[in-house]
This record gives sequence, structure tokens and C-alpha cells, in this order.
Amino acid sequence: MDIVEIIKIISMILALMIAIIGHEIMHGLSAYKYGDVTAKNAGRLSINPIVHIDIVGTIIVPAILFFSGAPFLFGWAKPVPVNIKTVLNNGGYNGAIAVSLAGIAYNFFLAAVFSLLLVFFKNPNSIIQLFLFAFIAQSIIYNTVLGVFNLYPIPPLDGSHALSYICQKYGFYKIAQFLDSISRYGMVILILIIATPLSKYFFAPIGFLIELFL
Repeated sequence: MDIVEIIKIISMILALMIAIIGHEIMHGLSAYKYGDVTAKNAGRLSINPIVHIDIVGTIIVPAILFFSGAPFLFGWAKPVPVNIKTVLNNGGYNGAIAVSLAGIAYNFFLAAVFSLLLVFFKNPNSIIQLFLFAFIAQSIIYNTVLGVFNLYPIPPLDGSHALSYICQKYGFYKIAQFLDSISRYGMVILILIIATPLSKYFFAPIGFLIELFL
């Protein structure tokens, strides 16, 4: 394994960890803003990656993808605990929507920032610059994937929670009830979409934004 391959692997792992751990921390910080101390008391507002590790999502899934030669890694961190009743009491539906979308906003913000930084490292002429270029490029990819993926209104993704609170805010209770009723089938729905030709359309916005940012 040469130095370029090592740099690629390290940059992929680091970019993925920052994207998924930061995503979860932002949910907790947003909830804390509305008086919910659940995540803080559980020690989940820390940047220490150990407290956010999910055995399956942070270790097993990325490892399987890596050793199977997948073009990119994917994973998730342990969900940050949120007492949504406290958020609703202090911030109403707007607060609940903000908490639901906080992680997505974080991912899109990072993707945009790294997109601007990429201009300065497009022609790396040292090992350090090569690492920075690889890390920034991978960060754009992972944050875009996580941002768009979680935006879809399919339980248990963040987009479904946000849509549910938006519907409740404006009185569309039947839609909110429908989202709640299919929550138990959410993972099955996602797998069916990803494993069928529908994935072409499902991932199209991700590909478009990655090209735009890169």
C-alpha cells in the first residue's frame, strides 16, 4: 500500500467521522437551545468520537463497504437523545423543525465551506497538500450524501420528522399520522428503494450537488 492510498483511506475515515458525528451533535445542540438537556447530560455534546460510535453504523458498515471495494464509505453515529416534548414546550413546532433539520443544515454548511476551500488545493504539490485536497474532497462528498439522504421524508430520516412537525403546525394532521404509521416500515422502504432501479432517481440529487460543489 503506497502513501497515496494511505492518505486516501485516512481522509475518507476522518471526513466520514466529522460528517456523521457533527450531524448528531447539532441535533443535541439545537435541542439544548430549546431547554432540552438530555443530550448534554448524556455526554453527547462532546466532540469525543468514542461517545458517538455506533457499532454497526460507525464500524461494521463502513468496514464492509471498504473491504468490498465500494466507491465510497457510508455510515452513521449513535443517535443523540432528544426530549422532543421539552423542545415543543419551549420552542413549539418551529423548535421541533429546527432540531430535526439541524444535522442536515450542518452537513450542507460544511459541504459549501469545503467547496470554497477546494479551490486552494486543486493542484497539490506536497504530501500535506495532497492530504488536505483528499480530505476536503471527501468531506464534500460525505456531507452532501448525508445532507440529501436525511432530507428525504422517509422514516426514520430527519426529513420525515421535519415534515411531520410542519404538517402538525399547519393542521395537516392526517399526513403526520400517515408518516407515523409507516415509521415501522421505514427501513424496509429505504432498502427497497436503494436496491431497485428507483435508486437512480433517489441518488440523482446527490450526484448533482456533488458535481456542483466539486
